Amino acid sequence: MAEAGLTSGEYIVHHLQNLTVCKANGEWVWNQCEGNFYAMNVDSMFFALFLGLVFLTLFGRVAKRATTGVPGKLQTLVEIVVGFVDQSVRETFHGKSNVIAPLALTLFCWVFLMNLMDLIPVDWLPWAAHHVGIEHLRVVPTTDVNVTFAMSISVFILTIFYSIKIKGIGGFTKELTLTPFNHWAAIPFNLILEGVSLIAKPISLSLRLFGNMYAGELIFLLLALMGLYQVPLQLMWAGFHILIITLQAFIFMMLTIVYLSMAYETH
Repeated sequence: MAEAGLTSGEYIVHHLQNLTVCKANGEWVWNQCEGNFYAMNVDSMFFALFLGLVFLTLFGRVAKRATTGVPGKLQTLVEIVVGFVDQSVRETFHGKSNVIAPLALTLFCWVFLMNLMDLIPVDWLPWAAHHVGIEHLRVVPTTDVNVTFAMSISVFILTIFYSIKIKGIGGFTKELTLTPFNHWAAIPFNLILEGVSLIAKPISLSLRLFGNMYAGELIFLLLALMGLYQVPLQLMWAGFHILIITLQAFIFMMLTIVYLSMAYETH
């Protein structure tokens, strides 16, 4: 429930502030980093790394204990996820690479786990953090545009890398300058068109995930202000939000596969 003594606007603003740290006047300061380019959102970094470790530990343990007989519930769940991702890669990616499937699996599970944090009641962890002296805490890393941009930029770098690796510098340059109009006079137009299209990929990839998760978090905060009606309303929204959480992880994975598949195309 909303903290006593705060107006509705103050409550929402309070919950939308990250735990930040930065260096000012030669000293490290907390939550006084507005406008500081080098500020770090500690809560986003912590939960993103923690959930990444959870994914690696869980899947690693299942892989080590996998049996050929009747699998347990956890192994069955992991096999379903791995099979689903593998099928998605086979249907979408037409090149040959040992990196794409593991990358797709990692992105899908990692983004899903980060999104899943949105189902924790909005006041629980911030309330616990308040009692140990932490005034601001956001627990959903994908509601931080810095996190989603970091992931999309990583995908963008891989796309450029494989484009140059498969097509060569000359082939990649021709793709930017002689597409869609294969004539030297159209090179400036082609370069602008393809350049915008290339840059739009990481921007749209990050902002789509950020926007949907940020909106979901905001709705949970609004429902928390509704007093006695908040519990049934939050349960209803949480049931629907599970679909959004899964869908956003799937979209991020699929667009990554599509972009890397395009990088492997040589025609």
